[in-house]
Amino acid sequence: MSVPASQEPHTPQQDALRSADLSELLGHVHTCWDNERRSLSRQLHDSLGSSLTALTMHLGLLMQKLPPDQALQDRAGHMKKLLNQIVETNRQMQLKLWNDKLEFLGVRVALDELVTQFGEQRGITARCSLPEDELDCPRSHGIVLLHTLEEALRNIDSHAQATEVDVIVDDNEDEVMMTVKDNGVGLSGPVAADYNPSAGKFGLRMARERAAYLGGTLTLSTGAERGVTLTMILPKPAAAV
Repeated sequence: MSVPASQEPHTPQQDALRSADLSELLGHVHTCWDNERRSLSRQLHDSLGSSLTALTMHLGLLMQKLPPDQALQDRAGHMKKLLNQIVETNRQMQLKLWNDKLEFLGVRVALDELVTQFGEQRGITARCSLPEDELDCPRSHGIVLLHTLEEALRNIDSHAQATEVDVIVDDNEDEVMMTVKDNGVGLSGPVAADYNPSAGKFGLRMARERAAYLGGTLTLSTGAERGVTLTMILPKPAAAV
C-alpha cells in the first residue's frame, strides 16, 4: 500500500527550504511587531503625552488662583501628585514599547544608557565599552542589538546573582559583535532553560532567531570560574555595486 503524500518523508533539501521559509516568516513577524510597538509608543507620546502635559500646566495655573483654603490646597496637591504619577507611567510604557533613543540619538547612545541605568537601578557595577563613533550598521541591526541587550540584562537581573556586568561592542568592516559578560552563578537553571529550544522559554531563543534572520549568531558560554558570556555577531550586508 502506498504512503499518503502528506506522510512521505521530507528530503534534506525540503527541510532546508522549510527552515528558510520559517526563518523568513519569523523575521517578517518581528519586523511587523517592531513597527507596531514603535507606532503605539509614538501615539502615547504625541496624544496622551501632550494631553498630560497640558493638564499639568492647567493644574499649575489653577493652583495659583485657589483661595488660601488648606483643604483645597491639599486636594490640589494630591491631584498634582497623581497626575505626575500618570505622566511617569506613560513615559515608562513608551520606553517599554520602544526606546526612542535608538531613533533620535543612535544605537550607540541607546546601548550605553541602557547599561548605565541598569547598573544604577540594580546597584551593581555595569561597564560598557563602545566604538567612539556611531555604529555603521543598518537600523535592523541596531534594533536587534538593543533588544538582545535588554533580554541579556533581564536574565542577569533575574537569575545570575552577579555583581559585575561588562558589555563590549566591536564594529568592524564586515560585522558587528556584542559581548555581554557577568560574574554570576553560571549557565544553569533558568538561564539555560531560557536558551534551550525544548524548554518552552522564549527570551534568548527569540534573540537567537532574530540574529539568525540577519545572518548572524547568538551563543552562550560559561566562564572558567563564574559567569556567563553572551556573544552576538551580526554580519553587515554587502554594499550595493
